[in-house]
Amino acid sequence: GFKVTEKFGSGSSIVREGLLTGQIDIYPEFTGTAWSAFFNKTEKIDDANKLFEECKKIDAENGIVWMYQGKYNNTYALAYKKEDGIDYGNTLADFADYVNANPGLKIAVGHEFFERPDGFFAMADLYGMKVNKEDIITMDVGLSYEALDRDQVNVAMVYTTDGLLKKFKLFVLEDNKSFFPIYNIGPIARKEILEKYPEIQDILIPVMDAIDTETIISLNYKVDAEGLPAKMVAEEFLKEKGFIK
Repeated sequence: GFKVTEKFGSGSSIVREGLLTGQIDIYPEFTGTAWSAFFNKTEKIDDANKLFEECKKIDAENGIVWMYQGKYNNTYALAYKKEDGIDYGNTLADFADYVNANPGLKIAVGHEFFERPDGFFAMADLYGMKVNKEDIITMDVGLSYEALDRDQVNVAMVYTTDGLLKKFKLFVLEDNKSFFPIYNIGPIARKEILEKYPEIQDILIPVMDAIDTETIISLNYKVDAEGLPAKMVAEEFLKEKGFIK
């Protein structure tokens, strides 16, 4: 029953400014982005529930309400093709042991993750992974899937909700020491809007609750691998779940 104006394609910082100035009313944000980029917090919180509650508490002072803690965590990970006798283990600790015993494996990493102080080499230090810089190949994350598929690299950095994980049948190594930040999705809105239209939460929260990690990967797969329009995929999902007719 609401008339909605959709605004897509802006970066997080632009949307954040829009929320604070009243140009945008509702937006899905990641807890990890808000914590580090908007609140400038350096303390690492490994508990997803605690991180959500902290973000919720801080933003309450900004007149922004975090309505719901999403079920999926869209963070960094390392993945590989676990087939044809290739087995680097199940966790990053297993992989570190393998690398140390078998030097020379090629690892694809995004440019930003390669350069930032809390990026790849900090992860390697935490896990005791001995790697040479010449074995780390920087490239756009989207290209790393093709590189893995063509055996140009052995392991690649990915995002944990990428649809291409399913397309290329990749195995994601467990971050068993919780190095990577938590990026739970959460619909947020200006308090003023929710006070005026409290039913928005009743509409949005069940939709968010229906999307877990497996679901978002499958939806992303339809867009990234099958080439379907995102709007069509979203609409079909909403119809299938009975949210719209």
